[in-house]
Amino acid sequence: MKIHNKKKYLSFLKFKRDFQEYGLEKARSYELILHWLNNRLSRNQFLVLSGILVGCTAGLAGVILKTLVHTIHNFITHIHFEYQILFYIVFPFLGIVLTTGIVITLFKGQDRKGIGAILYEIAQNSSIVASVKMYSQVIQSAVTVGLGGSAGLESPIAVTGAAIGSNYAQTYRLSYKERTLLLAAGATAGIASAFNAPIAGIMFAFEILLTGVVFTDFIPLVVAAVCGSLLSRILLQEDILFRFYTREPFNYKNVPYYLILGIVTGLYARYFVVISQKVEHFIKGLQLSRMRKAMFGGLVLSLLCVLFPPLFGEGYETVKAFTNGSTHSIIRNSFFRYFEIGDWTIIIFLVLVCLLKAFATSFTIFSGGNGGNFAPSLFAGGTVGYLFALVCQHIGFTDVPVTNLVLVGMAGAMSGVLYAPLTAIFLIAESSFGYDLFIPLMIVSIISYLIAKWFSPISPELKSLADQGKIFTNKHDKNLLFALRTEDFIDQYSETINENASVTELFELVKNGNKNIFAAVDEAGKLKGILTLDDIRPYLFNKEMDSLQTVAQIMKAPPAVIYRENQPLEILQIFDDTGVWNLPVTNEYNDFVGFISKSSILMSYRQLLKEYSD
Repeated sequence: MKIHNKKKYLSFLKFKRDFQEYGLEKARSYELILHWLNNRLSRNQFLVLSGILVGCTAGLAGVILKTLVHTIHNFITHIHFEYQILFYIVFPFLGIVLTTGIVITLFKGQDRKGIGAILYEIAQNSSIVASVKMYSQVIQSAVTVGLGGSAGLESPIAVTGAAIGSNYAQTYRLSYKERTLLLAAGATAGIASAFNAPIAGIMFAFEILLTGVVFTDFIPLVVAAVCGSLLSRILLQEDILFRFYTREPFNYKNVPYYLILGIVTGLYARYFVVISQKVEHFIKGLQLSRMRKAMFGGLVLSLLCVLFPPLFGEGYETVKAFTNGSTHSIIRNSFFRYFEIGDWTIIIFLVLVCLLKAFATSFTIFSGGNGGNFAPSLFAGGTVGYLFALVCQHIGFTDVPVTNLVLVGMAGAMSGVLYAPLTAIFLIAESSFGYDLFIPLMIVSIISYLIAKWFSPISPELKSLADQGKIFTNKHDKNLLFALRTEDFIDQYSETINENASVTELFELVKNGNKNIFAAVDEAGKLKGILTLDDIRPYLFNKEMDSLQTVAQIMKAPPAVIYRENQPLEILQIFDDTGVWNLPVTNEYNDFVGFISKSSILMSYRQLLKEYSD
């Protein structure tokens, strides 16, 4: 026994020495094991293992967030108010204000949120996500949505999962492509756990996160999605899960309903994103402090929830009530209970709920709360579908597939709002066990998506970032150029000469230097002109002229000037327009910074293309 224990001890010492050689003395024990596996397993094997670990962690984060929100919601619903109206006044307001306070005090005002934040990190920060986002989004969104914020948890879950995947990859020193893959795997697992829909999670990664990024490895995404979904199924209670059991069989005779609903949801999705943009612009334009904006947004949200209680929280229970035929119970909790509840009362109520949902969500998110558009688009789409079914019944149509219209309406609105038709199709199919509804789901989602694309080729939520070249699009060549930084191509050792210097001084600069192009500047260092060897050559053999001439007399204006703010894509266009290979760079005050060579950009582009192709 002693010999056996001694062998184990010696083996452990050797194991520890190996890791000391890698410079990992301060690593935790499990990190040491994973570092060792990273050096022993093949790349694909380690990525599969990483997908499992990231998927389980991100899935657990999703479960924790869902449980937190469910717990907060249960707690506040058991608080007794003499008047129900106070419930809807206090908690939505409190949710936004508390979230803003948490961001300011705990997270130093750093609250970049939403899917755009992930896409920005992929394109501009080499898929490196701050470690604080592994928990900050959970805390903020739990407070916002748990207390009644009219937003969804899925975007915060996706950001949390992406941060987990990115930080895992950073810990084990993985490359940019592997880091991006695990970032997407974490977000995939988060979405899969939120909806218990692994295929929808994978579609989300490919449609939204990995746009413009070419990958041949997708197994880590699959295993991460499966792990996230399994944890959700095992740990979450049935009433927390996004599940719909009541539906009707698909009948091809109902296709006209789905065609019309596709158009309706597509137009509604456009309305939703336009209202969202206008509210965002309005709130940003308010001359108020951050906390006062939160209080203003909280008051608006509270008022909306008082008038229309379905706007409180995620709204999934309301959609389930539509499919269960419990609409009257929803209306009885609103101010519409003072009216006679008939068919038109319900229709008007639902129309107002659909129209105001866009405002409720936008004020929740942009005034200081944390959440996303996943749940709001699903809620609104389900409401639109139910409203459409009621109208069809009211005008005399029979055998209207009400439940199916609710379900495919959810997919249609989500497809048009998020520009993610495949994610929407598989999400509803998996959540309703409605794989026989694939045809109507595809009809409605694709029509809605095409309408959205007709209005704006890029999601309005992301258009600003895309126009600035801060996120990838489906144009792969441009994405590579956006990954380059102008600052890296500026020749910081460019040679300058004062515009009043003599040509003799210029000759000395040429003789002692190794440059082919020079910048003529004034005493303050501001660019006045440029000179090339071709410009100087006629004076080299004319001694009479060189004593009479100054640099200002022989310099020429540059064909164009590049500014530090210009992106590589813009710079290449300038080079093509001017037909030259070197151009000067200045700042906004015309101070000379250096020269940029077209060849240096092209060489970096080719190198990057090679790395992406490996």
